Amino acid sequence: MNFDLTDDERLVRETAHDFVEKELKPVAMETDKNHKIPDEILKKMGELGFFGVYAPEEYGGAGLSFVSYAIVIEEISKACASSGVLLSAHTSLAVNPILEFGTDQQKEKYLPKLCSGERVGCILLTEPDAGSDAANVQTTIEKKDGYYIANGNKIFVTNGGFKDVGILFATHDKSLRHKGISAFILDLDSEGVELLRNEDKMGIRGTYTSVFALDNVKIPQENLLGKEGEGFKIAMDTLDGGRVGIAAQALGIAEGAFERAVEYAKERKQFGKTISSFQAIQFKLADMKMRIDQAKWVTYQAAWLKDMKRPFILESSIAKAAASETATYVTKEALQIFGGYGYIGEYEIERMYRDAKITEIYEGTNEVQRIVIGKMLTK
Repeated sequence: MNFDLTDDERLVRETAHDFVEKELKPVAMETDKNHKIPDEILKKMGELGFFGVYAPEEYGGAGLSFVSYAIVIEEISKACASSGVLLSAHTSLAVNPILEFGTDQQKEKYLPKLCSGERVGCILLTEPDAGSDAANVQTTIEKKDGYYIANGNKIFVTNGGFKDVGILFATHDKSLRHKGISAFILDLDSEGVELLRNEDKMGIRGTYTSVFALDNVKIPQENLLGKEGEGFKIAMDTLDGGRVGIAAQALGIAEGAFERAVEYAKERKQFGKTISSFQAIQFKLADMKMRIDQAKWVTYQAAWLKDMKRPFILESSIAKAAASETATYVTKEALQIFGGYGYIGEYEIERMYRDAKITEIYEGTNEVQRIVIGKMLTK
């Protein structure tokens, strides 16, 4: 087995790393405090091709591998988890379903502006009564006068505050559960789409996590994604890829916290020597490194399998659960190494600790991942 990155993947890592060091790190704390990623950061990420890493060049993408995409998310999340999940949700949950299930007309209309970053994508799946039970969608859809008419509510919409492009899931018949769901491309500036609020969150505070009300929203029939009744399948396929993106985000958070902990341990002196010389600290660092490397390779394996067009559902669930739990563990241990200073915003570890927890929850909770893994092992 070859564990080497390709030349393109190495170049992507170098490009993302340089961007992070020069432009993203200096504004990461500002992003968290202001609850907003600076416009100049979004513009630069668009110029670097990060919004369309693995989309084909014919649609404005960079035409690179899914592994390259995971690398970009990983590198960016080392400094700013908010920027990492913005790209992950945009790419995995909006660009990917259009690529996988869209018509040529849909791809030509939506992908170029999504890949350039001119428009930011999101997914409208979760509802107050449809979280882990995604088949319980209550938002309704019906055909009328040449349109589909949508009514309902959507919550926890990452990137929703941009009000650009969303992938909407709605049901023709609630009694049919997953068999009644269809998917649509929705322009969020459409009449009847109301952004109720952007949530105030514990972590990833630079992102929009939005609540929407849909009141008789007209959706052109040509915006149906796939076929009627295929929405649940599209949602599950979309989330499989999305879990790799979240795994990469979690991996980046863990690596960023680990790097800061090692640097601090080498500098901080107590009892006349650096704390890195104490075995208690060395053991913490060793455990952190072991977990990071384990998470790294299961994440890369899942991304590589997607590139190879091989089944990767099991691996994506393993990667998401393993990397997210690594992120919460590593950031907790990093904060402990920093001691009281780790609890203060100036050292950034407290922000990374807050950012890490959500990776165990969104894109399918880790309890759901264990259900998926268990069923695939015993079916």
